[in-house]
Amino acid sequence: MGLTIGVDVGGTKIAAGVVDENGEILARTRVPTPADPQWAVGAIVDAVKELRQQHEITAVGVGAPGYVDRNRSTVIMAPNIDWENEPLKARIEDLVHLPTVVENDANAAAWGEFRFGAAAQHNDMIMITVGTGLGGGIVLDGRMHRGSFGVAGEIGHLNMVPDGLLCGCGSHGCWEQYGSGRALRRYGRERAAGDPALGRRLLELNEGIADTITGSQITQAAQEGDLLALEAYDELADWLGRGMGDLASLFDPAVFVLGGGVSDSGKLLLEPVAKAFEKYLIGGVHRPRAEVVLASLGSAAGIAGAADLARQV
Repeated sequence: MGLTIGVDVGGTKIAAGVVDENGEILARTRVPTPADPQWAVGAIVDAVKELRQQHEITAVGVGAPGYVDRNRSTVIMAPNIDWENEPLKARIEDLVHLPTVVENDANAAAWGEFRFGAAAQHNDMIMITVGTGLGGGIVLDGRMHRGSFGVAGEIGHLNMVPDGLLCGCGSHGCWEQYGSGRALRRYGRERAAGDPALGRRLLELNEGIADTITGSQITQAAQEGDLLALEAYDELADWLGRGMGDLASLFDPAVFVLGGGVSDSGKLLLEPVAKAFEKYLIGGVHRPRAEVVLASLGSAAGIAGAADLARQV
């Protein structure tokens, strides 16, 4: 199969690209995600039609947020777009007349890193996307692990703290509430408010206001060596390593790939996470350890992964 189009559907933007068999993106486009979910399909179709004007396309892959059924056709639920039982595959195929597959967006990004990025030398990997929330995708024996109903890999909603913090999913104590960009902001804000002297640099960066300190400000302060900001990163890393230790016990991957916006901080995240993972891995030094690496494709992972999965129609 030749060129395919990968579409990465986000809460604020829809990004699409023409991708060859080597994962190279030959052309791109992006449009805002419409506020009305009824117009979102039209925006996807418009992006596909734009890219088809200059390229011969054989199939389309769409990475969509939320739960996608095992047949890779229906978005069961996507809260950020307000889709429920949306027959996305059928609607797109009717309008563009190309074979189409729908995949969870985190799965698509994980597949992109597995095929063309940081995990390309391995058959078993877990990607963890550390952004505003916490997501991920699992590849086992060279195959995307979707589970019986298609909704495996929702690692951000593992219960880490019984009766813990309320999560947007409605449960309490989800891993996402402790190992995400949202959690990093909370750690920085709480520490700066509780100890203004120690939090002096963060408060300087945010005009003295603790409760609106941003993740980028915490990252800047940490890069400058600020103790409180580094402590916030250590707290985040500890929770990530704790969950990764559990996942290693379940799936025994060769590599964990850290992606998402927070991973842009590089070693600030990677090094403490790798140490925390070693700390919480059952069996410790007596057991082979998975590598912990940073994602290499950035925002291209979802597009490349969705496009490659479209070749598996």
